Formats: sequence, structure tokens, C-alpha cells
Amino acid sequence: MVNSAQHDWLTEHGDYLYRFALARLRDPHQAEDAVQETLLAAIQNQTFEGKSAPRTWLTGILKHKIIDSMRRQMREQPLEHDGDFLPDEPGTDEFFADDGGDHWNEKPQNWGEPQGLLEQKQFLIILQQCMDRLPPKLASLFLMREVHESDNEEICKELDISSTNAWVMLYRARMGLRKCLELHWMGR
Repeated sequence: MVNSAQHDWLTEHGDYLYRFALARLRDPHQAEDAVQETLLAAIQNQTFEGKSAPRTWLTGILKHKIIDSMRRQMREQPLEHDGDFLPDEPGTDEFFADDGGDHWNEKPQNWGEPQGLLEQKQFLIILQQCMDRLPPKLASLFLMREVHESDNEEICKELDISSTNAWVMLYRARMGLRKCLELHWMGR
């Protein structure tokens, strides 16, 4: 039986939870499913003790549902060749000097104030398009590390990869996003 406080969870926090899930899953249907599973789990388990705000508690449950969804998605998708992470765009080797060192060939462009860029809807659209260009495994790894702030051990366990592979894939995702953003956002 759903009490009135639980009904308020849906009306007060449903939109927030949906936006949270959509930003991470990038699929409206999966986001809806994750929110529904979250609310159902919250109602069925009834473990809320009031030690935190309901939104914080529900968001914690939602984070686990999102990770479960990503796991399912990773198991269901065939692996893509990691070498072709941005087929329409140049590689990332051009960022570094050819002398074998690890210093920049040319320094990254100044992006201004990143917080201001994040607040702009156009930037978020371009960022989403750049994320969509990454192979699903690289995009998932980037989201887990940079958005969900998962540690490397957890990421390796979730994606069934080695620590070294995780760092290489994260590097590729960052460089791919950087190049895409420089081409489609900074160079507009």
C-alpha cells in the first residue's frame, strides 16, 4: 500500500529523478524504466529512515538502477573495435610532439569558464552528440568515472576489463570528446 509520503516522492522528485537518469543513460525509455524501478524498489523495501532527504535517498537507489541498466546494455551489445572510436575525425596522436615525449604539440584551446559553458543548453547538446559518437563501452566508462565518480576498481569489475585497459579507454574517451568539442563547439 502506497502512503501519501510515498505518493509525494513521485510528484516532488519524479522530474528530477528522470532528468538525472536521462543525463546518464541518454535514452528516454531507459531513463523512465530506471525511475520506475527506483520508485518501485523504494516502495517495496520501505527502508527509508529519514536520516537523509528523500531525494538523496531516492537518487542513491537510482544510481544503482542506472548501473544495473548499463551492465545489461553492455552485456547485450556486441563489442566494437576500440581503435575506431571516432571514425569521422582525426586521431589523438596529433596532440603530442613527435619526439617521443609526452608534451603537447600545441596546447589545448582555452575553454573560458567551464562552469559557464555547462550551463548553456547548446553546449550540452553538442556534448551529447560527441558522447553519442563514442563507442558505447567508452561512453559508459567515461560516464561511470566522470559523472558517477566510480573508482577504477569498481569500473574494472563492472566492465570486466583490466585496470590498464580502463585507463587507456578513459584516455581515448577524453581525447575523443576533447577533439569533438574543439571541432564542433570551440571552432564554431
